[in-house]
Amino acid sequence: MSSPSSSPARRREVGEGGELPVPVPVPASVVGDDKVLAAAQHIVKSLATSKNAADDMIRILSGFDHRLSSITSDLFPSPSPAAASDADPAEPPGEQEPSSSTSSSSLADFDAAEQLIHLWDTTPEALVFEAPEDDAAHYLAAVDVAVDHLSAPAVSARAGVAVQLAMSRLEDELRHLMLRHSVPLDASGLYCSLRRLSLGSMDDLDTSSEFDPATPHSQDGGAGAGPDTARSASIAGNNPFEDQVFDLVRPDAIDEIRAIADRMLHAGYDSELAQVYCAIRRDLLDECLTVLGVERLSIDEVQRIEWKHLNDKMKKWVHGVKTVVRCLLTGERRLCDQVLAVSDELRDECFVESTKCCIMQIRNFGDAVSVCTRSPEKLSRILDMYEALAEVIPELKELFFGSYGGDVIHDLEGVLERLGDAVKGTLLEFGKVLQQESSRRPMMAGEIHPMTRYVMNYLRLLVVYCDTLDILLDDSGAGAVDHNILHNGTDEDQEYLKSLTPFGRRLVKLISYLEVNLDEKSKLYEDGALQCIFSMNNTLYIVQKVKDSELGRILGDHWIRRRRGKIRQNSKSYLRVSWTKVFVLFEG
Repeated sequence: MSSPSSSPARRREVGEGGELPVPVPVPASVVGDDKVLAAAQHIVKSLATSKNAADDMIRILSGFDHRLSSITSDLFPSPSPAAASDADPAEPPGEQEPSSSTSSSSLADFDAAEQLIHLWDTTPEALVFEAPEDDAAHYLAAVDVAVDHLSAPAVSARAGVAVQLAMSRLEDELRHLMLRHSVPLDASGLYCSLRRLSLGSMDDLDTSSEFDPATPHSQDGGAGAGPDTARSASIAGNNPFEDQVFDLVRPDAIDEIRAIADRMLHAGYDSELAQVYCAIRRDLLDECLTVLGVERLSIDEVQRIEWKHLNDKMKKWVHGVKTVVRCLLTGERRLCDQVLAVSDELRDECFVESTKCCIMQIRNFGDAVSVCTRSPEKLSRILDMYEALAEVIPELKELFFGSYGGDVIHDLEGVLERLGDAVKGTLLEFGKVLQQESSRRPMMAGEIHPMTRYVMNYLRLLVVYCDTLDILLDDSGAGAVDHNILHNGTDEDQEYLKSLTPFGRRLVKLISYLEVNLDEKSKLYEDGALQCIFSMNNTLYIVQKVKDSELGRILGDHWIRRRRGKIRQNSKSYLRVSWTKVFVLFEG
């Protein structure tokens, strides 16, 4: 929208006649009445466009005739050297005593600036930065002049009013520019970029805690296809956004936004600038989180959500955290650096305040998940959340620093620690499930038990998190194994256990729980031969799953040799029991 039509004319008027008239000497040949007439004509001409007629009249007449110079001296006394030395340089003189350093041209510039600011104030619906470019430049120049005259005694009150009006308008202009030129988030494109680096993890396996043969986890498909290899290949890639720059505000609007911010800072309107800037950016970031599917949920709400829906929300959180940090927060920091470059303190403060709600929303969901009921099916997804947060915290430390950012990092590190505790607690719960599973229905013909299929597929899935689990299980003996769980353990077995990683020792413990449970279930068969067949089938399945995956690398050859020896023992026992029946038959 164009500026008011009268503004150019008014600016020309001030520019041509607004300067204080300079006294012009009258030729000596003009005497008597002619001299008076010439002086009067000069006064009329000079005062025609002057706004400070009284002051100008004194200066003109004093220049015309030195007899009036005493009047000027009386009205505008020059301070004595002693008085000047006693005055406080930090305290501006009163408005009733204009500074002799204020030039006539400077006052004229202020008159023009004041007039332009008031002129725009009469049309509040008009926007300076929607007008032609020259109008915006002229308005900003007028603001600069008004701010510079805040300390000018002669016009400080008028300058204060003009600056207040200008700042009110600039707040509206800033709000309009930031909203109009914000770049909408392309969630689908960002999601696809992140998805390429992620594996569905538990998507490949129904990890119901109930060992039901009818459920998919009782079969070998899906999880048995080796998700560890697929995921390890996918996570080998670097940050997908490393070479990309995401502009949250269109680049062609940055200069105008920065120009407004600079004026507000120069005028001392730091808090007003921060309030407007942070409110706008905070709302826009909140909209971005909504687009990404990261919802604002309380702990109670998370606790009540069914697992199927919670699983979806946890997946969105994982992708959302990476997108927020690598796109939104990185772009937000760059925007602060561009717009608020003149004040390091305000820049850091605005960045933290703008992103605080976004960070809080991420933190609250992580906290809510960390205190959820422990159940095996949640373990992989909690690990995904832990790894995602652990991955971005170093990047967050580069964004949040100093006194303002330290609290943010501390809070998120607390969430990371609580998620780690949730992982360890869920692993303990999984071990209890294995120990307490007490189904009494024997499998027909000694077939592989559903629990065996489920546990081995579950453990194969955990292998993809082995590095993370090694870290989490390495503190306070969390990964230690009860050596008594190993049947007939030898010195070689003890040395073997010491050679394992923390996660490797936990695997030995969990598989041992499974083997003990299977031994108990084999006793459900009255036929000794079926007992041996059941034990052989399940042990062979366990060994095969270990050999065909990264479990074999972690557990090592020693563990595999021990299980093969157990299979041979069961085979011999089967032959002995079978031949015993034959001998009994012959004897009968």
